Amino acid sequence: MQDLKENLSYPKENIKVLLLEGIHPAAIENFTDHNFTNIETHNEAWSEEQLLQSIEDAHVIGIRSKTQITRRVLEKANKLKAIGCFCIGTNQVDLDAATKTGIAVFNSPYSNTRSVAELVIAESIMLLRRIPLRDKEAHNGIWLKDADESFEIRGKKIGIIGYGHIGSQVSVLAENMGLDVYYYDIEPKLPMGNATRVGTLNELLEISDIITLHVPATSETSMMIAEKQFAKMKKKSVLLNLSRGSVVDLDALKNAIESGQLSGAAIDVYPEEPESKGDSFKTVLQQLPNVILTPHIGGSTQEAQYNIGQDVSTKLIQFIDRGTTVGSHSVPPLNLPKQNDAYRILHIHANKPGVLSEINKVLSDMNINILGQYLKTNEQIGYVVLDIDKQYDDRLFDGLNSVNHTIKTRMLY
Repeated sequence: MQDLKENLSYPKENIKVLLLEGIHPAAIENFTDHNFTNIETHNEAWSEEQLLQSIEDAHVIGIRSKTQITRRVLEKANKLKAIGCFCIGTNQVDLDAATKTGIAVFNSPYSNTRSVAELVIAESIMLLRRIPLRDKEAHNGIWLKDADESFEIRGKKIGIIGYGHIGSQVSVLAENMGLDVYYYDIEPKLPMGNATRVGTLNELLEISDIITLHVPATSETSMMIAEKQFAKMKKKSVLLNLSRGSVVDLDALKNAIESGQLSGAAIDVYPEEPESKGDSFKTVLQQLPNVILTPHIGGSTQEAQYNIGQDVSTKLIQFIDRGTTVGSHSVPPLNLPKQNDAYRILHIHANKPGVLSEINKVLSDMNINILGQYLKTNEQIGYVVLDIDKQYDDRLFDGLNSVNHTIKTRMLY
């Protein structure tokens, strides 16, 4: 019999953390504070071929929105334990492949909420005051001081499409600015403050002076604002999209602005976006009057990037150190207390009947006492955490790996 901690504790200097796309230094500092020393950082996104050349040695990888973690990459990532998406989404990761290979995927869906919401309010004021036009005129040496089609936002109606974390934060800020707040969501959502829920999208479009989108990219939201919807909108209203590039038909938006149906728009996301900073960018909305175009910067503030760096790195550290999977999009979520005088084993397996019984039989046959056992499943896989007493023999690891439907076994501490 051998001491588990002496034999299986994995030295942190041997855990390689690969961070791409200029992830905020807060993440690096967090890893360092938790004694991770093998940290490799790069400012640029990596192609699939670059990942295939380097992923075999990585235990943890952190990315933002441009690097694509494909099935092909995951199949080669033999040591990979976790992926951190240092952004709000996980579309850049093949989640099905990650789930089937037992790799935990984390993100930070709420860390940039305030940043996006503030930009919505700021751009709403800019559009109603027609600041983009006045700014252009002043830069061109033209002094055109008048109040023509320039309005306060106080007392206007703002229509929020999608009342999740960002939409509801916009609601709070908008009400504090004196706006009348209306919202539409396909799911029942309790209003914040004095906001009013409307029953249909068309109703929202018809009454709103300002319309702002905060919806995910799904088949239901694809081109949800197109020619028919623009025709329903209040004359001279403005549209803001800081959600996903697939939800607005930009050609139809151009027509609505040129015809005078809309008086302006602010667009931060596009159906196709450049891969790297400084790349060429084109859209049909360029040079249109009273249109604000920004390069997907809704959540790009120092505060948001710091919060994301802290949040995602903490989730990764807790998974590596304790096996905690709260916030994972692949491995079922477990929030685990640290067990004193115990040794922890992680077992990820296909969600099939009888696996837990086989695991317990392996331990029982070796006369190993279970001090704590945690199980969580999703449709595809099961996640078992076992806290056992201090003794084991060399057959334990092989025995657990021989259990039917095993995907991955890890001796944690």
